[in-house]
Amino acid sequence: MNRLLDKLAILSICLIGICDSESYMLPVIALLTAVTASSSAQILTGKRFACVIIMVWAAICGIFPVFFCTAPLVIYDSLWEKKLWLSAPLALFLTTDKLLMPIQYVATLAGISVAFIVYSRISSLEQDVTKLTALRDEVTEKNIQLSQQNRRLAEAQDNEIHLATLSERNRIAREIHDNVGHMLTRSLLQSGALIIINKDEKMKEPLISLKNTLDSAMTSIRESVHDLHDDSIDLRKIIEDALKAVDERFNVKLDYDISDNTSGKIKLCIAGVVKESISNAAKHSNGNTLSVILREHPVFYQIMIEDNGKSSSIQDSGIGLKNMTERAESCGGRITFTPSEKGFRVFMSIPKN
Repeated sequence: MNRLLDKLAILSICLIGICDSESYMLPVIALLTAVTASSSAQILTGKRFACVIIMVWAAICGIFPVFFCTAPLVIYDSLWEKKLWLSAPLALFLTTDKLLMPIQYVATLAGISVAFIVYSRISSLEQDVTKLTALRDEVTEKNIQLSQQNRRLAEAQDNEIHLATLSERNRIAREIHDNVGHMLTRSLLQSGALIIINKDEKMKEPLISLKNTLDSAMTSIRESVHDLHDDSIDLRKIIEDALKAVDERFNVKLDYDISDNTSGKIKLCIAGVVKESISNAAKHSNGNTLSVILREHPVFYQIMIEDNGKSSSIQDSGIGLKNMTERAESCGGRITFTPSEKGFRVFMSIPKN
């Protein structure tokens, strides 16, 4: 829009020279030609056809004196194309024997001066706008990077807090097991011994009640220790850490959908099978994709580890496969190993009960 307004200002100066002519038709033709050529050049800015239009228009202006009055527009469009040499055909005007009136020379020279001044101003303004746009984009990019970095830091802090919480739970469970558990066990043994050596019938019932209370306390402590220990096992992190070790070798895909309240025994079983499967894939597979799927269903857990390496046979006598089979059986589950030309798959299912 600014370029169009600038052209209207330059054209108004050109009209002074165009209208001061003895003919009636040539000024109209010159004006229409200038408007058409300049509009076309603006629409086609940056294209080769725009350069052709400007050069032809400049040649016409150099041949016909009245058309020469529109030279400021020719120069202005040449400047916008960053090719001032496109207006070189205007020099043909020097070879014509027809002269313009003084007012036409003055108007044309004034228009050319205005064209250079306006272009210089607009060009400088556009450079400033370009710099400001680049600065805005840079600031926006920096803000995005800062936001991503802050998010990563927050996630890292949350992860550290989570790991610290799990570690503390594990420590508490160990302390309870080592200290309180041992003391309760000793108290149970002592109460049992007292029941055996007691000769007073009046003390028999209180001693049995004391032993039952200690037995209940021992059961409660044992359950609490198991709960704390189960909560301290972060199965997802164990799996992710195992996959990170091979993510340069394989294109890793993880589909994890197991709740945190899964028992520690099952978590350790799943972790052992997955880690052993990943290790086997890294040692024996010639594929480049490794998929790990862990899902929890209403009555059972489903685990599948699969790579796309070619395999047609399997050594059932391998220690790793035997260990995985024993792990699955210890939780009442079943595990199968399926080799094929499309890859190797380990499939395990563990019932919840």
